[in-house]
Amino acid sequence: MELCKFKLSKGSWLALLLACSSFGNLSAQQASSFLTPLPDQLATSKTSRILLNGQWNFKVANTKPVTIQVPGEWEMQGQHVAAGETAVYERSFDMPDDWEGNPVYIRFDGVSSHALVKVNDQVVGEHEGGFVAFQVDLTGKVNKGKNKLTVEVQANTISDILSCVSQYAVHTVGGILRKATLFTVPKVHISDAAVATDFDSKYVHATLKLGGLVQNSSDRQQQVQLRYVLRDANGKTVLEKSSDKIQLGVGSHKQIESLLAVKKPMHWSAETPYLYVLETALIVDGKAIQTNKQKVGFREIEVVKNQLMVNGKPVKLRGVNRHAVHPLNGRAADPAIDRQDVVLFKQANVNYIRTSHYPPSEEFLNAADELGMYVESEAALSWIQHHASPIWRKWDYRDKRFLPVMLGANIDNVLSNRNHPSILFWSLGNESHWSPLWSEVNTRVKALDPTRPTSFHDQTWGGFNNGGSKADIANYHYPGINGPAATDSMKRPTLFGEYAHLSTYNRRELLTDPGIREAYNAPLVTFVDSIYKHSANLGGAIWSGIDDTFHLSDGRIVGYGPWGPIDGWRRPKPEYFGMKKAYSPIRIGTPQWKKGKVVVTIENRYDFLSLDQLKLVAIVDGKEVPFKAAIGPRTSGEVILPIQAEYGSLRIIAMDNQQIEVENELFEKGAKNQEKFSATELQLKQDSAYIYVKQGNVDYTFSRTYGKLLAVRKDGELILTKGPTVALIEANAEDGGKPNVAGETYQNNIVPLKQYEQYTLFADAAEASQTGDSISVRMDLRYQNGTGKQKFVFLNNGLLRVEYEMVYQQGQEMDLYQAGLMLGLPLSYDKLAWSRNGSFSTYPANHIGRNEGEAVLHAAPLYEVEEHGKPQAKDWKDDANILGSNDFRSTKGNIYWASLRSPVATVKVLSNGQQHARAWKQDQQIQWLIADYSNNGSEPFYGSPHSYGRKKLKKGDKLSGQIILKIN
Repeated sequence: MELCKFKLSKGSWLALLLACSSFGNLSAQQASSFLTPLPDQLATSKTSRILLNGQWNFKVANTKPVTIQVPGEWEMQGQHVAAGETAVYERSFDMPDDWEGNPVYIRFDGVSSHALVKVNDQVVGEHEGGFVAFQVDLTGKVNKGKNKLTVEVQANTISDILSCVSQYAVHTVGGILRKATLFTVPKVHISDAAVATDFDSKYVHATLKLGGLVQNSSDRQQQVQLRYVLRDANGKTVLEKSSDKIQLGVGSHKQIESLLAVKKPMHWSAETPYLYVLETALIVDGKAIQTNKQKVGFREIEVVKNQLMVNGKPVKLRGVNRHAVHPLNGRAADPAIDRQDVVLFKQANVNYIRTSHYPPSEEFLNAADELGMYVESEAALSWIQHHASPIWRKWDYRDKRFLPVMLGANIDNVLSNRNHPSILFWSLGNESHWSPLWSEVNTRVKALDPTRPTSFHDQTWGGFNNGGSKADIANYHYPGINGPAATDSMKRPTLFGEYAHLSTYNRRELLTDPGIREAYNAPLVTFVDSIYKHSANLGGAIWSGIDDTFHLSDGRIVGYGPWGPIDGWRRPKPEYFGMKKAYSPIRIGTPQWKKGKVVVTIENRYDFLSLDQLKLVAIVDGKEVPFKAAIGPRTSGEVILPIQAEYGSLRIIAMDNQQIEVENELFEKGAKNQEKFSATELQLKQDSAYIYVKQGNVDYTFSRTYGKLLAVRKDGELILTKGPTVALIEANAEDGGKPNVAGETYQNNIVPLKQYEQYTLFADAAEASQTGDSISVRMDLRYQNGTGKQKFVFLNNGLLRVEYEMVYQQGQEMDLYQAGLMLGLPLSYDKLAWSRNGSFSTYPANHIGRNEGEAVLHAAPLYEVEEHGKPQAKDWKDDANILGSNDFRSTKGNIYWASLRSPVATVKVLSNGQQHARAWKQDQQIQWLIADYSNNGSEPFYGSPHSYGRKKLKKGDKLSGQIILKIN
């Protein structure tokens, strides 16, 4: 089959596709185990398939058998199997009487990582490699009635090592991970099938190209043909066609090709996921003996220069990476979760998922086909000649002994998944160094499926991990903000296969201040805007999609940890909404008043949809007003809103044809900070040791010696226990300290940081004075790390203005995270409220970054990284540790005001939308930082623009600012 090595021209591929996939020059494993399509209906049997999921018996060596769930990982179920040991799965099944005499197969959708299959104690097949489907022929080995099925599984075999699956998950990933299906076919049956769609030059009409490989296992020659019926989404017949009749000899197989001309089919894309149903009947001697059904999407993929085209139009990929993961199930498949993931990402304006770093389940792809999600299906190969996998310090990545495993992983990927329209291209492997072995893999995959391009995840420019790959799509991981412009000179479409890494490895900092996650969002919008402007930049996949955490049965929590905009329990985190905003296919400008009309500029970033295909609504002061916008894909235009010019609040919402809200912008008139003030009596007293200020019914006590505000009381009740005092919060990139080679340091005993104000040694000077409308207290201060000044100005309208400056005097530089003034309050001040100028005009009600909100302390006695075995609360914002809830303890950036309230009083900070507030429980009091400087955190993977604004404090640097307090 030398033809399998050639790139096939458009329209000539079908015969070779079946030949290559079924009987071509493959490894012995793949040549004998192509996937027979599961029949939906048989003339000879009441049922065609039996699902073998559920309870199996399980044992290791000579241990006593226990029951275990399939699909499932054994280690997630409390079973340990060491490398080199064999786990034995057993169960019985009853073969239906009407299957007797017909071929019988078993199909496993994924066993990690080596499987030896026996039926009735006879070896019937084996397979190397997890996360891909394989089938075993049981014909002649099964009996009518009860049979014993045994699967001997080893993990940590060569396919696991080359894919780093267990290393990556920080535990052995072993077991029957996906569904197992027993099925039968007639003696004359369809043993392989391929489907492709080919549009004309104008992408109006299409040809449905069908290939069926028919096998005759009977004892006589048979006359056969295939009959096709194509139905639309409503069940209406679009066309019917039968192939020519052919004679099929005993023990032979023949390929039957058919071309179905389809006039003006609906196109499939992520924006328009229209699916037809193709029914294929095998006719033998004039009777239908087997009927198969599958869904078909009409779409065509081409690479034209440095752009990827779908149905003749360039596409822009707005993506995430997705691991198949659940805290309790590990890597085992769950159809409900697979579908839920597609739904969640679709609702976040994601149109592309890279299945890092192994192929997805059939159920995931079914959801992607139906709901509209582009998929990059990645073969289970990772870090071959990469520092993250240390075995390559010993092994030679060019050694041809690895080629069969590399080929097998990619061929299984294609054979398992090729009939899904959602798959845009095949990924050969992850973050590996190109070699002649990869060249051979690329050639085989392109011959096996000439309808799709290939990608390879290396670095397509620069010196690191750039081996000069020849895949159709170039890749670059973790570019900075200049990356999109760098793609302009590329000859291939360039994908950022991993970019905009979420904050992950600064683990203690994240536990201390979850507000870092909200700070991720605005830079992401900047990044995505740049990607959109550069045509050769195909798009990118955020790293990553879902938290990679495993709650092992012994109480440990392992994995890479919280790097997804969705957590393992499928709760949206703060970055989820930021991703939704960045990836929105619609940009809505600020409404303008033009010629007596309210006009808004709208940009349409869809690749296929016009905005008049969406539902657009303006909500004016609570009244809903629908409107239309005939703005085509990838264009902008002005829209006159059918509303009056005078309004207080205008919200514009865009809903797609799946009723998903793709954009929501709020425009409000009026000031954000409208405080009422009243005349307040001021009184100053002082002696040689203390300064006393009375502002209405609030008393302040200062120490002249130490330059501190010692106490604040309202009607005798303690309000402030300390401060406001200068605080320099050092950046902290601690990852937990667990031994690792690639950052897999997530573990139970990661705890938050304690953070304090600057240690004040004494005051060099302290003065107080009173004028007609204010009292001023001035301090010259000596800190442990420098010198500074503070000025307290008490106004007769009830406000207190605190000004500060500090000169840093330490010889050692400090990486700064936040700087400002810190206050201490009693624990009774456990209710936080705020109004702020957020990155977005509107937020979900359960988002920690919402522009207005209230949060309650709700500190929990949790001294581990997260609660084991269950989500702590319904919403992520309500999870809590010893510092307080995520909502309470997170930085609220760009505040107009913020307050802490107790049953006695409210302490309020008034600001200008440029300061940042953070409160938390520490040392049995509430710490409250009002920061004039704050950045996006210390994540080491951050590049520009997420790393913008970082500050390194040097000797002699001066910090200054002020806060305005009001105590009610």
